[in-house]
Amino acid sequence: MPDSAPLHADMPSMPLGETYPEIREAVRKLCEGFPGEYWRKKDQERAYPTEFVNALTEAGYLAVLIPEEYGGSGLPISAGSAILEEIHKSGCSGAACHAQMYTMGTVLRHGSEAQKREYLPKIATGELRLQAFGVTEPTSGTDTLSLRTTAVRDGDEYVVNGQKVWTSRAEHSDLMLLLARTTAKDKVAKRTDGLSVFLVDMRAVKGKGMEIKPIRTMINHNTTEIFYDNMRIPASSLIGEEGKGFRYILDGMNAERILIASEALGDCQWFIEKASTYAKERVVFGRPIGANQGIQFPIAESYAHYSAAKLMAQKAAAMFEAGLPCGEQANLAKYLSGEAVWKAADCAMQTFGGFAFAEEYDIERKFRECRIFRTAPISSNLILGFVGEHVLGMPRSY
Repeated sequence: MPDSAPLHADMPSMPLGETYPEIREAVRKLCEGFPGEYWRKKDQERAYPTEFVNALTEAGYLAVLIPEEYGGSGLPISAGSAILEEIHKSGCSGAACHAQMYTMGTVLRHGSEAQKREYLPKIATGELRLQAFGVTEPTSGTDTLSLRTTAVRDGDEYVVNGQKVWTSRAEHSDLMLLLARTTAKDKVAKRTDGLSVFLVDMRAVKGKGMEIKPIRTMINHNTTEIFYDNMRIPASSLIGEEGKGFRYILDGMNAERILIASEALGDCQWFIEKASTYAKERVVFGRPIGANQGIQFPIAESYAHYSAAKLMAQKAAAMFEAGLPCGEQANLAKYLSGEAVWKAADCAMQTFGGFAFAEEYDIERKFRECRIFRTAPISSNLILGFVGEHVLGMPRSY
């Protein structure tokens, strides 16, 4: 890049040597059919973006990580990252459907061949939606090993009792991955034993032991709490070995971190592009506000933070695809992108001033949406705790 070129001259098209340019371009074109007014209406009505999810499904984007033998594209995680990043860079949101990309991995890696043959092709075509992930509970929160929902074997069935919270997309999903305790906590040899994963066909149990209650939140996140009251599911719902579920869930968390980081990076680019464009066009006191260091420098700083987070996300994806341990890199990618997008969002709010609060600019909606990246699917503080203990060797902090 010539010395005279603007810092972000290549950002709108291919920042930092983007992978899958053809896929990115196709995703951008698809997203053009879902402009700001579409998302504002969904936000106002707290409605699920069914049309958008259907369009992504029909285009095959939600099946890119499913192997070809099961009806998907068989592409690596960097392809999924490219899709989610472009969705968010275009001002849209992948939150309504991103779980399919990382929850199906549990079935793929640990499910039986019969389960994979039965469900993955239907997930790939969109005939079935696997969007719900039942892990978090009101009492245990992120202390997953203390969850209380139980699944007790009774002949050819398991009987499930308990409660989950923040189970997003449950009202718009056919299948759910459910983590439940199959052995009492005081009866296991290791803290990580005794939890099992089930693939629940929600169509068969809604109103029959499963009650779903929506939770009204500050953003249109379609999240719920779920109550299980003697819910009976076939024993064949068990994924892998009984009691090994916590390991299976952990196995998919690196993929989750990488994919969610990609969404945050897409939002970063959206905020930075909006802010820098507005700063060049908005004239106050006879000059563009972008000429003022108080406006220009925060935008440039946001781009610097975005660039660093992007490189870490690329490294994490490359290590994941190579089959290398990447817990540190995946967690850092999630942490850095979550912090970067919040800085970029705040910067855009400041740049737009009073107009940032007007719905028509979409800044306030995206500002609300992006705050979740510092909290879920894992909080920034828990990532710092992971780094402190497992990377730097300091005493456990929680």
